[in-house]
Amino acid sequence: MLCEMCSSPNAELKIELEGSRLTVCQNCSRYGRVIGRVSVPLSQKELKRPEAREEFHKATESIQLIRNDFANVLRQAREKAGLTQKEFANKLMERESLIHNLESGHMKPSIDLARKLEKALKVSLIEQVEVESTGVSGSGEKKGAGLTIGDLLSKKK
Repeated sequence: MLCEMCSSPNAELKIELEGSRLTVCQNCSRYGRVIGRVSVPLSQKELKRPEAREEFHKATESIQLIRNDFANVLRQAREKAGLTQKEFANKLMERESLIHNLESGHMKPSIDLARKLEKALKVSLIEQVEVESTGVSGSGEKKGAGLTIGDLLSKKK
């Protein structure tokens, strides 16, 4: 063991120095009150460390995505209901420009707005997608590493 005061490799005594307990060599033991001897630890070869096991697991995550053809579905459902963009915007308490941008495909709705649109028009704009993520659990995996943008892009096809 190393001496905690001078870093000498042969620390064999435990002392108390100003309320702290230290493992020190014979030379440094004079600075505190000797409590006792340090038991000799097993050599590194005799110590068996448990090996980190890696476990493969498959997990499925359910994510919600907006349909790719939401603009056409939205326009057709609004026209089927017999509403103009202005009337539909007033009904939803949204701006007319927002409805126009959604129907033209310039803007994609958030999940909350898509739910609001689904409820008003009784159509389906949100898809549930099951994504399988195969990973390694153990020492190599970062905690909190979940779904990435690359995972979504490969499953979007």
